[in-house]
Amino acid sequence: MSVVLGPLLQVTIIVVDLYMWVIIIGIILHWLIAFNVINTQNKFVYIVGDFIYRATEPLYSRIRKFLPNLGGLDLAPMLLILGLIFLKGVLQNIYFQVG
Repeated sequence: MSVVLGPLLQVTIIVVDLYMWVIIIGIILHWLIAFNVINTQNKFVYIVGDFIYRATEPLYSRIRKFLPNLGGLDLAPMLLILGLIFLKGVLQNIYFQVG
């Protein structure tokens, strides 16, 4: 059982790490676009921004349902990162108990 579960947990932890990086890159990209440092007319910037939007918005929208409207301040990315850190800790504890 642990022969399959160990590597599966490792891959899941890596996916959680990668998703956290996607969120962080999305935050930075949003700031750069908001301050006109980069232009969304650039094809590469548009493709990256669209990918990040499609990867993060389904979870952001679910989190935003429970958050109060704070105007221009969006706490959904921070709460999602905190949730992913918690999930990663749980997965690591399971991994160390199995392996």
